[in-house]
Amino acid sequence: MTVGVVGAGMSGLALVHALRKQGKDVRAYEARADPGGIMRSRQIDGHVVELGPQRLRLTPSLETLIDDLELYPQLRLGADDQPLYIFYDGELRVVPLSARELLTTDLLSVGGKLRLLKEPLTESSRPGETVDEFLVRKFGPQAARRFFGPLYSGLYGTETTDMLMEYSLGRAIENAGIDGSIVVAVLRKLLSGRETPPICTFDDGLGVLSNALYERHADVISLETPVTAINPVDEGYELVTDDGTDVVDDVVVTTPAGTSADLLESVDADLSETLRRFNYNPIAVVFLESPFDRDGIGTLVPSTEPSQISGLTWNASFLDRDEVFTCYIDPGRCPNMTERSDSDLESVAASEFERITGAPAEPLGIHRWDPGMPAYDRSWTAMDDIDLPNGIHLCSNYVGRPGIPGRVRNANRLADELATAE
Repeated sequence: MTVGVVGAGMSGLALVHALRKQGKDVRAYEARADPGGIMRSRQIDGHVVELGPQRLRLTPSLETLIDDLELYPQLRLGADDQPLYIFYDGELRVVPLSARELLTTDLLSVGGKLRLLKEPLTESSRPGETVDEFLVRKFGPQAARRFFGPLYSGLYGTETTDMLMEYSLGRAIENAGIDGSIVVAVLRKLLSGRETPPICTFDDGLGVLSNALYERHADVISLETPVTAINPVDEGYELVTDDGTDVVDDVVVTTPAGTSADLLESVDADLSETLRRFNYNPIAVVFLESPFDRDGIGTLVPSTEPSQISGLTWNASFLDRDEVFTCYIDPGRCPNMTERSDSDLESVAASEFERITGAPAEPLGIHRWDPGMPAYDRSWTAMDDIDLPNGIHLCSNYVGRPGIPGRVRNANRLADELATAE
């Protein structure tokens, strides 16, 4: 069986790697000149900056991949014992992610802290419930709206009031194996001695991993070769590029939903129409240089705060990236973001950084993602209507776990399915 993979982002690269480990015939095509999709690194004025994810969790599946690629000498572990902050009511406040922080944080009132104790007595998510309704019912309005909501929805630029549990946070809870009380599940994990995988990156950035995957399999991955159409043929499917056509038995599409819809139009018009329903939120990532030296992983900015940014990552602190910080801007906070110039957004990021931290910052550069992150909003009810034709598979963040370790697991699972099917 020959598998054609459309896209050489992390999903596509991980899938190519997993299939070839099983001895399968694979051919992959990427429209961009660089592999890795959203996981790419860049050097600016001697600083390492990340265009997409800023760090990873060293999960078992990721460890296996790093071992396969012999990348351990370049691995860098982060200081994940540092606090995470919420900018609330004009001040940086510690997010209570431990019992000690829960006792000492000024983010919640005494009543707000005591309300958390009722969580084990509440039921699991209800049909049709939004993430906001779920979090308020489980943890109370203070904890839900001051940090649990921003902690989750800030990743996607979508308000929790527009995210349905069963298509967003509910999937994450299910994937974590939690059935019932979240607090009890966390306590059981702590008592069992199981540790959270450490934060990690590489000396030259996360792009080291995607580049190593490409270099390992460059003989079957064609860069700057966009697939322009996928057509059914008697032998399977025909992948059309400017360089010609290639016939494969199965096709795995790893591109964002809109691109996938365009490619699959000639295969299944109904499927294409369904994929077009998924919303994405564009995002601007601004890289800053600042002498700010407070310990921390970063800052979340709830939508209740009058701010044009949704958060900051303090790369300088927990990843030892000399004076580097990353700022995130999305249309929910900055409605005219897509029309504003790069220099305007860089100025916004520097100004907001100084207002939040009290320290000056100079822009190093900016990168825009459009489409950006999956919105996981109400448009995600389209998941119920996805019906794939035989031989067509989807392996992307909108149908699986959105994080990079999750994409590696999705790719490994699909590789096993394809190998078994043969």
